[in-house]
Amino acid sequence: MNHRQAALDRERMLREMQRDSFQYFVHEVNPANGLVCDKTASPWPASIAAVGMGLTVYPIGVERGLMRHADALRMTLTTLRFLMASEQSDAPDATGYNGLYYHFLDMQTGRRAWNCELSSVDTALLMAGVLTAREYFTSDAADERELRDLADALYARVDWRWLQDERLVLCHGWTPERGFLEWRWHGYDESLILHALGLGSTTHPLADGAYDAWTATFEWKSVEDIEYLHAGSLFIHQMSHIWLDVRGLRDAFMRTHDSDYAENSRRAALVQQRYAIRNPQRCAMYGEHAWGITACDGPGARARGQRLAGRTYYDYVARRVPDGPDDGTLAPWVVVASLPFAPDIVLPTIEHFRVLQLHTGNRYGFKASFNATYPADRHHAVGWVSPFHFGINEGPTVLAIANHLDDAVWRLTRRSAPLVRGLRRAGFAGGWLDAAPP
Repeated sequence: MNHRQAALDRERMLREMQRDSFQYFVHEVNPANGLVCDKTASPWPASIAAVGMGLTVYPIGVERGLMRHADALRMTLTTLRFLMASEQSDAPDATGYNGLYYHFLDMQTGRRAWNCELSSVDTALLMAGVLTAREYFTSDAADERELRDLADALYARVDWRWLQDERLVLCHGWTPERGFLEWRWHGYDESLILHALGLGSTTHPLADGAYDAWTATFEWKSVEDIEYLHAGSLFIHQMSHIWLDVRGLRDAFMRTHDSDYAENSRRAALVQQRYAIRNPQRCAMYGEHAWGITACDGPGARARGQRLAGRTYYDYVARRVPDGPDDGTLAPWVVVASLPFAPDIVLPTIEHFRVLQLHTGNRYGFKASFNATYPADRHHAVGWVSPFHFGINEGPTVLAIANHLDDAVWRLTRRSAPLVRGLRRAGFAGGWLDAAPP
């Protein structure tokens, strides 16, 4: 097979994967309010992060011929109208407070589910989707003007500074029962998009020094003989980057280390691959084309906390490299999400996962995760396979493929004034940002 044919076959494979994952945001959504279900379990609440991904996915669906423009516009308007009209108060069953939203919402009523927290980072992922939609629907038609007005109002309403709780480092969240949570955003994590949006606000911006206080907690580290800004769970190196095109952009931290966050994400993928090849925990199937250790579903609930064959297995937990936990669970979606940064090692790994038939018979492509080491379930050729799909797995699959193929999401978000302001206020410079309008 010549190189041109191989490239065409790989592009066809990626577009099929994108199509399958896109269908999640068609079938796992409440058309009356636009809420997207967190995972394919019943009954199960919506995730506001999945809603933000849906708002970003719909324009990609239109451009790929998977959805009509009118349908995408209608679903987006339905979602934004719900978000604007839903209750914002300190009541324990409200939808949000101070412009932020609860992590999980009842699919039908849109009210807080599971006594969950008002989530700082999940609100940021939601607002990233809101602002992406704003940049896509740009005609002078009345409904598109309404959409942009709603997006502006929703973003302006978020009180990012309140999240600091009179400190510099942002809080993870708040509940009406306990107040601010004890956890703060320390260390490199998925909150880059949170900081960019908070710094870019003209109504309730983060205080001066917030970004430097966060980066002061970063750890530059050598793992698997690769030096990089360390975060052990792979999704951290991708989640904010769905919306933020950080290629060639540097803040003060990255200037010190002569790198950028896109290069850092490439190194994180290489770390994962090398770790899987070394395989210190002797997990089944790990290797050059089998890696992807991240926050994901696992066989722990089935193991019921018991050690099986000398191992402890976990349910949904943030698995990490190199310090664990590592129970043999791999997540194919998180490999796909590395595609814009490390295609040379991602594409062969995707092909390997497809050979393992991890997508066959699944409505939305790859299931969330699998564990070939787990000894008590051999119904599938690779051992335990998650029975679920998750919105926050399917979204990155669609959007990372879009960015890899033609910068489709990044072309929209590079026009977003709040994101441009936030990146500049954080001290970023270089690349496309230097040419962006003031």
